[in-house]
Amino acid sequence: MSENRSLSREFTKGILRENPVLRLVLGTCPTLATTTSLASAVGMGVAATLVLTCSNTVISLLRKVIPQKVRIPAYIVIIASFVTIVQMLVKAFLPTLDQQLGVYLPLIVVNCIILGRAEAFAGKNPVAASFLDGLGMGVGFTAALACMGLARELIGTGGLDLTSYIEGAKFSIPYFADAPLLIFILPPGGFFVFGLLMACVNRIAEKKGKPKAKTVGCASCPMNGACSRACDKEETA
Repeated sequence: MSENRSLSREFTKGILRENPVLRLVLGTCPTLATTTSLASAVGMGVAATLVLTCSNTVISLLRKVIPQKVRIPAYIVIIASFVTIVQMLVKAFLPTLDQQLGVYLPLIVVNCIILGRAEAFAGKNPVAASFLDGLGMGVGFTAALACMGLARELIGTGGLDLTSYIEGAKFSIPYFADAPLLIFILPPGGFFVFGLLMACVNRIAEKKGKPKAKTVGCASCPMNGACSRACDKEETA
């Protein structure tokens, strides 16, 4: 029973308690860039979830085989392999989504959420826990992107247009359809919605006794050690 409860916590933590976007403040670049519409936001979230879940599982399976000194390159090779598979599937079956996501689809390879979970969790924990950790973080990432995409598209364009994926799925809001606030589909609107969502999640967390989300600098990055050594070499050169 306790093991099931522990596995359940590994899945649910990424949805709200440790949401990678709104609580850990990771992956903000694709978050802001791909949330101009609901379709692109959900597409990016699902693609990242697939890569995150699969890479976590494989890295956990190989955690005792991968040498410690080359673990980061090994993780990147595994992640890049799954990104390539996902990208080929999207190109083949969802070409519209592929055009919407553009360069941000292959850039999932360097998404700090995926590499961070590989280094911080999958490389140190069993397969089942790593799978649920990746799935939970992916669901939380997708939910955050979907909320942002929905708000920005509704206010910025005056409605939703999903006709590229679902026939007849086009909706409009009476007031915003006549005078949409275009700034919401521009970068300033993305930062504004992102800030509001983070404030709401922080408020919920505060009521539950959790600390507010905060940036902690490079110290939390799994590549911190390598970057520090590279900078030291440049300074001494």
